[in-house]
Amino acid sequence: MLAWTIYLSFAGALLCLLTPRTNPRATRAVALATALGGLFCALAGAVQFKSVNGLEVVANIRWIPALGINYSLVADGISLTLLLLTGIAAVAGVLFSWNIEHRTNEFFAFFFALIGGVYGVFLSADLFLLFVFYEIAIVPKYFLIAIWGSTRRDYAAMKLALYSFIGSGMVLVGMLAAYAISGLGTFDLNTLAHYSFAPEFQRWAFPLVFVGFAILAGMWPFHTWAPTGHSAAPTAASMLLAGVVMKLGAYGCLRVAMTLFPEGLKMWQHELAALAVMGIVYGALVALVQKDFKFVIGYSSVSHMGFVLLGLVTLNEIGWSGAVLQMFSHGVIAGLLFGVVGRMVYDRAHTRELDALEVMGLSRALPFAAVTFVIAGFASMGMPGFSGFIAELQVLIGAWQAFPKLAMIAGVGIVIGVVYTLKTTAKVFFSDKPVKADPHHEHALEPISVPERLGAALLIFCTVVVGLFPRLLLDLIVPSFKSPLFDGLRKGLGW
Repeated sequence: MLAWTIYLSFAGALLCLLTPRTNPRATRAVALATALGGLFCALAGAVQFKSVNGLEVVANIRWIPALGINYSLVADGISLTLLLLTGIAAVAGVLFSWNIEHRTNEFFAFFFALIGGVYGVFLSADLFLLFVFYEIAIVPKYFLIAIWGSTRRDYAAMKLALYSFIGSGMVLVGMLAAYAISGLGTFDLNTLAHYSFAPEFQRWAFPLVFVGFAILAGMWPFHTWAPTGHSAAPTAASMLLAGVVMKLGAYGCLRVAMTLFPEGLKMWQHELAALAVMGIVYGALVALVQKDFKFVIGYSSVSHMGFVLLGLVTLNEIGWSGAVLQMFSHGVIAGLLFGVVGRMVYDRAHTRELDALEVMGLSRALPFAAVTFVIAGFASMGMPGFSGFIAELQVLIGAWQAFPKLAMIAGVGIVIGVVYTLKTTAKVFFSDKPVKADPHHEHALEPISVPERLGAALLIFCTVVVGLFPRLLLDLIVPSFKSPLFDGLRKGLGW
């Protein structure tokens, strides 16, 4: 079932492209059916998950035997968690894109090409195959932003592409070096993870691969593409960018860099932790002073992804499991925030300037949007009962065990997050300034549509369920760190 997440997505992209341009309803129906099919396959795969030592082989076919490249798909609890996130993000993205009228079939074709690539990355057990899917997932983002984006869309799309391809180039160099130096003649991740690379090699190969992936995860100081890309992207693209594309980078850091080069991880642990904490605090501080609604959420994403990277370098299981749970949590919550800001507010008010929104009386004009943003804001702040609370708590506990001073500084980032969330919520939706009538906007504030309400309800449901019952995912995630893929990492850390 899990492999069908990939096949359905690419088939859906082709079907969307073949639907008539004059019939956007048919395109939307195909898109929703494809997204629901992918989510169903991910759910069914999670329910039927039968692992051998924490792993389930999904497919293993010889692809390019001369180079030792196989079409190898493997699932564990980490990949299952992220497959579920991708399915949820795809369904919500389609629902929040129900208003797309311009080149609808092409929009959803690029949308599902991206989704198919993301599913492929999370299942790949061959480094070459993972890299192929990784590039497939990145390329459609350029077109989604450049064609359907808003302010400075060409600049944002090109900036995202350049940062992504620079990071990809770094990853490719590290992967080819590992392939050549090992002498094993294979790109199989499990085989390479059990090979003991020389410490001198790991000293430069690990940061090369880790940072190459972490660029896409929004690691400071390589984060600047993220807020720009978020602000220019159409709503669904923003949701995917924050929800799943940034997770590709974090997943690559964990699955590739850390498992192949555990000695290098120990060498660079404190430097990377410092960069992660800098991202947490810096992103929160910059979000605090933004005047553009989308930029607030964009820098918020940089801050929250810092917790993922911090959890990864704690070198303990509670930090790692918190990092993976934070990937899921942030994907759901950021998607909800961008859905409100981009579709519910900007598409109706035609402005993202906080000062302009402050005098539009949005809590009365768009009550559903106001309530949804309040709920999403509570979840983003890490309130108990939402997924963000348990995820960030685990990361902080893991960080406290590894580097207490940095953990305390990261806690300051959470406090700043509370401040900018409350400040923005009050300014946009609950300002006491008199409402200024604007004839240019009155017709645009139509009620929130049914698809938008369904998309918001889905995302709220997910963050609340995981917040109340975190074991639903932790029971999948935690055993994964005892799988053969992590044998070399555990050995390298002296476990």
